[in-house]
Amino acid sequence: MELRKNLFILCLLWLTLVAGSFYWNYASARIEQDKIAFQTAKSFFELIVITREWNARHSGVYVPVNAETKPNPYLETPMRDIQVNEQLTLTQINPAYMTRQIAEIAEEQKIAFHLTSLNPIRPQNKPSPREKIALKVFENGVGEKGEYIEQNGKAMFFYMAPLRTKTECLKCHAEQGYKKGDIRGGISVTIPFDLSIPMRALLLGHIGIGLLGLIGIFTGSLRLGNAYNTIRKQATSDELTGVPNRRSFSERITVELNRSRQDHEPLSLIIIDIDYFKYYNDHYGHEQGDQCLKKVAQQICNTLKRPGDFCARYGGEEFVVLLPATSSAGAVNIAEKIRINIEKLEIIHKAAHPAGIVTASLGVSTCEDYDAPSKDTLLYKADSALYQAKQQGRNRVVFFNGGHYKETKK
Repeated sequence: MELRKNLFILCLLWLTLVAGSFYWNYASARIEQDKIAFQTAKSFFELIVITREWNARHSGVYVPVNAETKPNPYLETPMRDIQVNEQLTLTQINPAYMTRQIAEIAEEQKIAFHLTSLNPIRPQNKPSPREKIALKVFENGVGEKGEYIEQNGKAMFFYMAPLRTKTECLKCHAEQGYKKGDIRGGISVTIPFDLSIPMRALLLGHIGIGLLGLIGIFTGSLRLGNAYNTIRKQATSDELTGVPNRRSFSERITVELNRSRQDHEPLSLIIIDIDYFKYYNDHYGHEQGDQCLKKVAQQICNTLKRPGDFCARYGGEEFVVLLPATSSAGAVNIAEKIRINIEKLEIIHKAAHPAGIVTASLGVSTCEDYDAPSKDTLLYKADSALYQAKQQGRNRVVFFNGGHYKETKK
């Protein structure tokens, strides 16, 4: 029961750990995804800023006038247009105009740039509601802003950062009251970004790890349980005969005596000693002696029919039997059956005269509810009865009765 409880707790801890790992990996993937989206959009912004810087340092650049590039009506400079010849007219492109043209090209790649300001010169540069909010927070000291949005049913990432007035910008913006370092507007960058995280792979991976861990826990617990049972069996069982050992008997008799006192029921004890076993070992060898002990132990166990009856090897060639709720008459009857069944094994023993086969002597004692002796007393009485059985010729059952010994008739 304790092992099952510990196994349940261990499995619960493992599943909690796997669930925690799943959550941590999912959260980490989301954080990493946010970083990638933010850095990607910011990189586009910085590229535009660098391009504008290049343009501003050259005080604008000249390009041919054509259907796509018309002179900028908002650029007030005497050298805005240059007539090279009848076929070629050049017009000056300032940073703002260049940004708009780059935005048109980027839009073909589903990337949207927008140059805007709270005080735009060109009406088309008026900020959207989202851009307006960002421009206002920039004035409060916020350096940049990024968030996921949805456009036309698609996930997008919106990024915006301010543009600060530099010396070369004052040529166009000084009349608006801007000074060097002032925020004169900003550029927003909107890029498509897939918000999906490979949940299926992440989930299946953790389910697989969880199942493998559970299999490992169950396998380990099974092996540990088997090892524990083996050790426990070795600690409580006789290695040779397989029946409980003396230690196990000591624990069991204490339990049965307590039950006997509580329930006011008799408890009987039988001590069994194989006759002339030393001679058997000397004559047939220890290997045969071991086989003899195994057969006798098995025969004793086969004679006991009730689940509560208990047999143990007490030491050497001695065995003990505990019979709960068994009167003296019942105990003597069972002892006699054991003696007869050992005889029926017909194990040849030439040194055992006159039987010529392996036999046993048995001493019986009974604890009645009014008597309630200690373990040592019950053992002493049975051992004394066993001694009398040997003195009276062996291969017999003797019962200890108040200092008197009663031999059963064969």
